[in-house]
Amino acid sequence: MAAPGWPVERRSAIPETPMSDLQVTLSEVLANRFASNHARIRELAMPMSETQFWTKPFPYGNSFGHLVLHLTGNLNYYIGAQIANTGYVRDREREFTQADPPSRDEALKGLDSAVGMVVETMHAQSSEDWSKAYSAVGTSCSARLDIVLQCVAHMQHHIGQMVYIGCEWQRQAGQ
Repeated sequence: MAAPGWPVERRSAIPETPMSDLQVTLSEVLANRFASNHARIRELAMPMSETQFWTKPFPYGNSFGHLVLHLTGNLNYYIGAQIANTGYVRDREREFTQADPPSRDEALKGLDSAVGMVVETMHAQSSEDWSKAYSAVGTSCSARLDIVLQCVAHMQHHIGQMVYIGCEWQRQAGQ
């Protein structure tokens, strides 16, 4: 017998969906999340000068530009090299220390390319692909879906830092 106030028969709030529809939905949601994260990074970068993009506004942390290089390397390695088989070879340390970095526009074009590859890779995954074994240096993720979710969360984490960097540059400019 059900507890007072509880319905006797419980129904799922999520309608039953054929697996093929779920796979399409999953691919679309993930592709859209990467694309919207990408758009947010570009939006945050646009008000910055070339100098602000590559300079740390605090004595700690990273510059906005080095975070862009880091996210580009992250996506190209964990999704590009390991899932899409692009052949990308990562130099993670250089993402943070490159003394002669590319221009802001070139760094953002690199991110554009990485996100474009990720979006295509999301759409190319079959229902079976999401649970395929996954292995890469620097992660304990054991399935493709796991690393893709980690990469989305990683982007979100660094977008938070980028927001903070942008706010500090605005504060310093007296805006």
